[in-house]
Amino acid sequence: MMKSKIVGISAILLLPYVYLLLRIDDEELKRSILMNGAFSFVGFLITLRMIPVASRYLVLAICLGLILIRLALLKETLNPESLGIVVGTVFLAVVILFLGVAILFQPLNLIADSTWLVQYNSALTSICFMILLGFVDDVLDIPWRMKLVLPLVAALPLLMAYTGHTTIVIPKPLIPHLGFESLDLVFCTNSINIHAGINGLEVGQTVVIASAILIHNILRIGASTGNSEYQQAHLFSIHLIQPLFATSLALLSYNWYPSAVFVGDTYTYFAGMTMAVAGILGHYSETLLIFFAPQVINFILSIPQIAGIIPCPRHRLPRFDPQTGLLTGTKNGTLVNFCLRRFGRMYEQSLCIVLLSIQ
Repeated sequence: MMKSKIVGISAILLLPYVYLLLRIDDEELKRSILMNGAFSFVGFLITLRMIPVASRYLVLAICLGLILIRLALLKETLNPESLGIVVGTVFLAVVILFLGVAILFQPLNLIADSTWLVQYNSALTSICFMILLGFVDDVLDIPWRMKLVLPLVAALPLLMAYTGHTTIVIPKPLIPHLGFESLDLVFCTNSINIHAGINGLEVGQTVVIASAILIHNILRIGASTGNSEYQQAHLFSIHLIQPLFATSLALLSYNWYPSAVFVGDTYTYFAGMTMAVAGILGHYSETLLIFFAPQVINFILSIPQIAGIIPCPRHRLPRFDPQTGLLTGTKNGTLVNFCLRRFGRMYEQSLCIVLLSIQ
């Protein structure tokens, strides 16, 4: 019951998008978006079905590891981790199948153009690479500073195929306070991973940002005329974000408090990279930065610890009181702890709702 309620409430975010989509006059564009949406819906159903299956295997792996390594710490109930591998796999399958069907039965200018095809394939390569690196991180527990380098490596296929810039110039009045003049969009690949730590937050923020991206893309397509490269850029973004939204929605139904599964770094890396790729190739980098405002604030709060200026523990989570079930903010520099210090102690579900409302 709770699972269907979470899906229903989250799907409401798409109502403005569907309304705007139906108002587009270009039938070819509309047909392409709807076909991609149909593939995305199938991806949602597959993800919804695959998560419980994959969970059983991951729980078995966790149990075996705990039995062999730390038998004394074995708990009665275990939530499987790294379920982002299911979402990432289904996402790639949906996008690749859609590309194949679009080329065979619906030769769009976006797909037929060789430049776009190269960028399309480079985008998928970067996303696939990020899924692999995220899963490796989940298995090997890579140190924090290495996590800042990994997205740059994964983004290389995209950067080699993309001829434009991937940076945003910071407004001059903010430079003295922030300490840097530009922000690279590759930052997005790590932002979901850093703004995390409570049930539903990682997937929830992705669903909110993805819905905003979809609405923005439709608005820009509606405002432009003709089958221009500008329209094609936003259409390309939609082809990536619709499957991301659909598969993430399925994962959210299992990850909402009380969570039955954990997403792992596999999902956070994958989701951040996908939205960064969509923003770069969709040519709306500045707008994407607005959608990532809470993540930027969280990153700024985290700089002293990430840079090693002050001690940075492995997990910067709030303090949990087992007697009351409330979370208390710590001195760690994260938006999660900041909200707890600002608004007071909260239950985990209430805190997640507050953070997603800010998003």
